[in-house]
Amino acid sequence: PGDKAFAQFLTDEIQEEKKIQKHKSLPKVSGGWELDVHGTEAKLVRKIAGEKITVTFNINNSIPPSAEEDTQEQQKPDEQEPELTSTPNFVVEVIKDDTKQTLVLDCHFPEDEIGHEGEEESDIFTIREVSFQPTGEADWKDTNYTLNTDSLDWALYDHLMDFLADRGVDNTFADELIELSTALEHQEYIKFLEDLKSFVKCQ
Repeated sequence: PGDKAFAQFLTDEIQEEKKIQKHKSLPKVSGGWELDVHGTEAKLVRKIAGEKITVTFNINNSIPPSAEEDTQEQQKPDEQEPELTSTPNFVVEVIKDDTKQTLVLDCHFPEDEIGHEGEEESDIFTIREVSFQPTGEADWKDTNYTLNTDSLDWALYDHLMDFLADRGVDNTFADELIELSTALEHQEYIKFLEDLKSFVKCQ
């Protein structure tokens, strides 16, 4: 009987989630990015003169924990749950056609930056680490020097941010990435509930 109740609960839950699902298909990212999705991992690719830029992210563990804690405390019984937003870390790779090296920039969304409207000047994402990796190799080497931006000269950091912006990775892109990631996360969550329901019902 427990499993039957569980399956019924999942059926209702799936219906509710589908009702609030914002995107039936994944939203596009403007600027000529091509999207490739494998399960929870998404890759965006863009080619410009002599360069290929890829942005990779995974939606697992991409919803900040603070959002979940707040909902429990403040929610009144009949209130809508606040929308959960997926803000994954993402890796930008810049490959130049005539070099054997790829510039890799590890970026993330700082938790306190999300949702502050009106601060036009501030960037909504930050670069955490920068390194060179051999182009075309699946396994990156820990022996390659990795630049941590915590102690970085701000002028160099600004140039790195401009370097990304010139290649289409700017605040607009980051906003659209959050939108895409949130839609993908929700889609995968519904799929997980459906798989769980089939599994529970399986005799």
